[in-house]
Amino acid sequence: MTLERQRIPFLEVDATPLRVPELVAELTRYVQDGSTRTVLGHNLHSVTLTLADDGFRNLYEQSDIVLLDGAPVLWLWGRTGNADGPVMDYRLGSTDWLPALGQVQGLERIAVIGAGAQANAGAVARLKAIVPAAAVTGFPGEGWDADLEEAALRWLQGEQPQLVLLGLGMPLQEEVLQRRLAEMPPAVYCAVGGAIEQLAGVQKLAPRWLGRLGLEWAWRLLVHPRRVAYRVFGEPWVLLWLLARKRLNRGK
Repeated sequence: MTLERQRIPFLEVDATPLRVPELVAELTRYVQDGSTRTVLGHNLHSVTLTLADDGFRNLYEQSDIVLLDGAPVLWLWGRTGNADGPVMDYRLGSTDWLPALGQVQGLERIAVIGAGAQANAGAVARLKAIVPAAAVTGFPGEGWDADLEEAALRWLQGEQPQLVLLGLGMPLQEEVLQRRLAEMPPAVYCAVGGAIEQLAGVQKLAPRWLGRLGLEWAWRLLVHPRRVAYRVFGEPWVLLWLLARKRLNRGK
């Protein structure tokens, strides 16, 4: 069963607005169900990719949960008036909900895929503290290629996790899900981007008050200018062009 989606005004994509307790309840249901599920997040980068790439869009349309991740996406959804309480409570980047995994009932096996060996091991250790009843194992993803992807699939088959945190960065992690989800063992697959490094303390998190003000992009630009500059200054123009083209084609 897929949760009811809500349209984000202007961006022409749908999401699943949830707060942490509601997401915990859904993850509990998924873990107990034992089938394959996917949890993704929408920010301006993913919206741009959704409009530009059919495979990416199909993955999002078929996903069980698409969280609101990113202040502009959240604020635009907030204009619908569907928020029950403060709109910012619905902003769920990966690091907003991962600390609540200890509340997911029946969660006994977690797999962490992505980042370098040191960061992966650090994230595994942090998750063991968050979910002490669970066995947490890791598979580093640095230098990801076809051979490493095959090895990760074999590793997953051996581990048989209930929850998989896939942190290969966007869009690589989504491309892996598009290619290989049907071959992966049943589990809840969560695309978490750079959260593995953040959990490990390798990548410093922006102060949460900046996120609530919608200024996390400024922090990332300051800390990782080369990595983030295009997404801050260039990609919004690509997004506007894609939206305009889509509406023009729809008008025709």
